[in-house]
Amino acid sequence: MSHEQTHLMLPADSAWLALESHRNPMTITVMMRVDGLTAPGLREFLRVYWMAWERFRYMPEERTPGWQWVPDPTFDPRHHLDVVLDRFTDSALQEWVSERLNQPLPLYRPLWKFWLAPNAEGGSVLLLRIHHCYADGVSLMGIFDRLCGASPQQYPAVYGAPKTADLSPWISAAKKQLEQLISGGAANSDQPRELESHLQQASTLLDQLASNGLKLVDEFSGFLAEPEDTPSDLKRPLLGRRHCRWSVPVPLDQFRSIAKATNVTINDVLLSCVAAAVRPRLGVSGTSLEDAVMHAAVPVDIRNRLPDDLQPEPDTLGNYFGTVFVPLPVDGQSALERLYRIKQETRRLKKSWQPGIAWGLSACASMIPQALRQPLSDVFYRKASAVVSNVIGTPEARYIAGCRITEQMFWVPQAGDIGLGVSIVSYAGQVQFGVVADEAVLSDPSKFLEDCLQELTELPGGSPIVV
Repeated sequence: MSHEQTHLMLPADSAWLALESHRNPMTITVMMRVDGLTAPGLREFLRVYWMAWERFRYMPEERTPGWQWVPDPTFDPRHHLDVVLDRFTDSALQEWVSERLNQPLPLYRPLWKFWLAPNAEGGSVLLLRIHHCYADGVSLMGIFDRLCGASPQQYPAVYGAPKTADLSPWISAAKKQLEQLISGGAANSDQPRELESHLQQASTLLDQLASNGLKLVDEFSGFLAEPEDTPSDLKRPLLGRRHCRWSVPVPLDQFRSIAKATNVTINDVLLSCVAAAVRPRLGVSGTSLEDAVMHAAVPVDIRNRLPDDLQPEPDTLGNYFGTVFVPLPVDGQSALERLYRIKQETRRLKKSWQPGIAWGLSACASMIPQALRQPLSDVFYRKASAVVSNVIGTPEARYIAGCRITEQMFWVPQAGDIGLGVSIVSYAGQVQFGVVADEAVLSDPSKFLEDCLQELTELPGGSPIVV
């Protein structure tokens, strides 16, 4: 019998359980290509290093007064690793990864699992699926940064973190404000004015994130006033079955060249590529396209923006990101027009409090009555048709269990009724695009990626992509 204690889950982590739906599970999927990685080497790596993070022995469970981390009494790392000996071609591998992405994780065990396909064409494939309540992308990259050395002989110098959670800062920051939200009840929660009133009350939690309350109210009002996305093919009801694909690696220098030639950031270039690929898939044309509104929900790390008592300790897991809703210029007539309009929007949002507002609203999700959660999710996520996440990996190649990682890719979950997720990963001087989409909103994920890469060739400083 385990002697480990249960721990209350922090609100920002439990939000991903509260807002989950059967059509959109809140799981992150990570894929690596690793030269020569074997099952025995991976098992030893997981046993010694991965399991040093105690949270991975815990599973989420909803109890009074809320979600808690509960130790798995029968935990065994062997439950969390499958070795698949099939000899996958590249096309077969993409279908196999999609199948794993659609496969539910067992609720009676910690919500993470690895797969190793050592015989895949082009090298061993390591796949990880993990629920978002354990960590965000920055936290996961921090773990892999610790565990994956810059040479095959380098052992992790620092690793592991105990499973602790101090709720006192959250309680002091949120208790009084959330009492009003909870006591409001759900009788009229389907009415927009009532819901907006509840959300305005919840937003007072965010006073802890800033010293100027008037600016916060102004930004929050602006957030609620943002127009919803135009009805399009990307807003169809979800079917709950998704496909994922990934692009060929593109030299990071190509993005740098474009950014330098046009005086924008690399992130602007990435978003303009997504805007170009989305445009022909809206099912909107002519005058309707000129008036179309489409936002991308872009995660933003807010660790450095939080008050001191809410900032996480180094090397700890958790969710510390907000979201900005970037209008994509889908009506732009040229690659350069789309790029400069993206630049204008990202500059406007750069110093916005929108990420903190979004983080605070998400954190409230697990603390409010069940009947209010869906309206909250609707207000929050109906303002976007896609999630676009950009993760910066290490500039040099890394090694896991002594084996070189040649590629890294991940796919983001999409909350609410969003059915399209675009992920961009830079690693060892290369950039790759990934896409995951519900069958209802995108039937050609491979062509979507081709259009992302095509946009690069049409920008100053770009060059043809070798596929």
